[in-house]
Amino acid sequence: MKASQKDFAAVAARAAAQARVFFFCGPDEAGAADAAFRIASLLPDAGERIEFSGAELKRDPVRLGDEARSTSLFGGNRHIWVRAQGDEACEALEILLGSDVEPCPVIIVASSATDKSRTAKLLADRKDALVAMFWPPDLRSVTEVVRKMADAAGLNIDGAIADRIARAAGLDTRLAQSEITKLALYLDASQERPRKADSAALDAIGTRTEDDGFMPIVNMVLGGEAGKLAGELHRFRELSLNPLGVLLALERRVAQLAQLSAKLGTSGNVRALIEAEKAAKRIFWKDERDLQVQLLRWRGRRLERLVAKLAGLHRALLANSQSAELLLAQGLAEITRVAAVKN
Repeated sequence: MKASQKDFAAVAARAAAQARVFFFCGPDEAGAADAAFRIASLLPDAGERIEFSGAELKRDPVRLGDEARSTSLFGGNRHIWVRAQGDEACEALEILLGSDVEPCPVIIVASSATDKSRTAKLLADRKDALVAMFWPPDLRSVTEVVRKMADAAGLNIDGAIADRIARAAGLDTRLAQSEITKLALYLDASQERPRKADSAALDAIGTRTEDDGFMPIVNMVLGGEAGKLAGELHRFRELSLNPLGVLLALERRVAQLAQLSAKLGTSGNVRALIEAEKAAKRIFWKDERDLQVQLLRWRGRRLERLVAKLAGLHRALLANSQSAELLLAQGLAEITRVAAVKN
């Protein structure tokens, strides 16, 4: 089975009931992760979660099959969650699917992979597998998602509030959901006790706009503005910005650069491409200059290495939450220094 972000919601329940392997890929890591959580919530009996990184399965591909055919420590069901980069889990899946024993559900979120990758091709024609690819959403679609999140949480918000939350989250639905959850708790809202949320309530829980929060750091780093590094890191600590939130905003901009780079092809006319994208309203007018500067610095192999670097940094932050600020600061400094050296 194959799905896109447009039809995933329609096939999710059927896929959760029929499929055993789920592969979520594409440049929108937030969308892929949301889909994975949705499938996990729909499994008839999800049981215990066993987590692996793609690097672990690449080193020991037999391990996935061993775990997928086992029961949990207490004899109950289990499902396996894999965070991979590219085709790291492909060999492990080939071994797993080549056995005669039906495995427990295996959910894979693969950053920097596409529906043309080896893993996707391995699964695409199987009735017991689902492949879904997710592209970065635009502001309108994320705003609509935020309103649906608010409805589910018992919050009544207008379009302006939903737009503000979407922008503050850097169009990342995981961060938007966190803001909605905080807002619902602050207002004591629920389905049984709906509450109206206004700007004052949003200010009270500390929501910052994208311009005040993540994007100045993102643009400084990807633009190679090394002279601003110390000041931005100081602002990052002073405002107590979420390290993972900053990294997610950086990942989303890099995914956007990857899309633009693919459209640019061999023409090399960055300015013309940005003008065309702005005219088609696929980019914000305020991002025009920054995107042009960044696209000149991050293309080809350099961009591929940046994607790999961010994936490794993401794993490091998740595994070492107590040192997240330090790890992020080190990673941002390294990327800034590379960006400062023009192609």
